[in-house]
Amino acid sequence: MVEPFLGTWKMVSSENFEDYMKELGVNFADRNMAGLVKPTVSISVNGKMMTIRTESPFKNIEMSFKLGEEFDETTADNQKVKSIITLDSGSMIQVQKWLDKETTIKRKIVDGKMVVECTMNNIVGTRVYEKV
Repeated sequence: MVEPFLGTWKMVSSENFEDYMKELGVNFADRNMAGLVKPTVSISVNGKMMTIRTESPFKNIEMSFKLGEEFDETTADNQKVKSIITLDSGSMIQVQKWLDKETTIKRKIVDGKMVVECTMNNIVGTRVYEKV
């Protein structure tokens, strides 16, 4: 069920992401920088290991994981979190937890585009990617 996500994706739009980053506690300078870039996301699978690599002029990050197994992740703003990624009804759902905080990143394919909804508390940022 991961096949629709595999490949390289370029961000084409972003909505309310600044407010989402603010809710996460990302500092002003990093929020400003992140708002200017359009990252490319590559998703691949090798056996049971999946890799999501995000590249931008600001920063490159990569995470490798097995679906359904918790792993340590360092986010783009250098936050150390515990993540778990599962598949549910065609969506790839990532939950990140740190300190007493939690955020959910839901990736889904809609009309051939990857729609990424980032939610923390009641703040939702949405980013849309097209396949390269």
